[in-house]
Amino acid sequence: MCEMCRETSLDPHAPSRRTAILLAASTIGLLLGRAAGAKEAKEAKEAKTPPKPQNVLSPDASLERLREGNKRYVKGVSRRHDFKHEREALAGGQNPYAGILSCADSRIAPEYAFDSGRGDLFVCRVAGNFANNDTIASMEYAVAVLGVPLILVLGHDSCGAVDATIKSLKDNTTLPGHMPSLVEGIAPAVKAVSQQGGDTLGKAIRQNVIDNVAKLSSATPILSAAVEQKKLKVVGGIYRLGDGRVEMVS
Repeated sequence: MCEMCRETSLDPHAPSRRTAILLAASTIGLLLGRAAGAKEAKEAKEAKTPPKPQNVLSPDASLERLREGNKRYVKGVSRRHDFKHEREALAGGQNPYAGILSCADSRIAPEYAFDSGRGDLFVCRVAGNFANNDTIASMEYAVAVLGVPLILVLGHDSCGAVDATIKSLKDNTTLPGHMPSLVEGIAPAVKAVSQQGGDTLGKAIRQNVIDNVAKLSSATPILSAAVEQKKLKVVGGIYRLGDGRVEMVS
């Protein structure tokens, strides 16, 4: 009788050496699989954690945060921002809580006006704060990829780009260089208020904000869908150069 047969005959219920090896291998594989699964779950959880969790807000909460930041800025009590640690936290990603379409005017700085830190605002700036293909595409990225819940179109009083457009249309003159593209973008707002009289510049600035809020809100397919699903709100405001207040435009 061979050794294997002798072992089997001594205990008919004992597993064979082959069976034991297979069982051990199966157990090890199961344990390794569980360990790998746990690691993947941990990595997935860490990957989903945004760099700035406090920026995960609803559209209304985002708007309120902008308002509160502007109040601090106007009062001169802006918070001290730890840029060093913010840089480190944002090295691997970003999740801003609002998108801003602002005029390029050097006196308008959205990050200051809303007392925000790095990674808080996704800002696009162009003279006259109007939405063209590039700014719409940028805001689509902010909403679809970064999850931005709010877009603010931010105009300001005494806007030189709007004033230049008014004069260009009134005098039927063409601005030099590439500046006619600015006139083209702002002209609809100027034409809409040109016959109303009074403060044409102030009215055109306001109308320009309103027009671009509507343009962004209805921009298909991404922004309009997000607005319809109530994942995004698009609002307008006017920055007052004298005191830094941002007046919301309905």
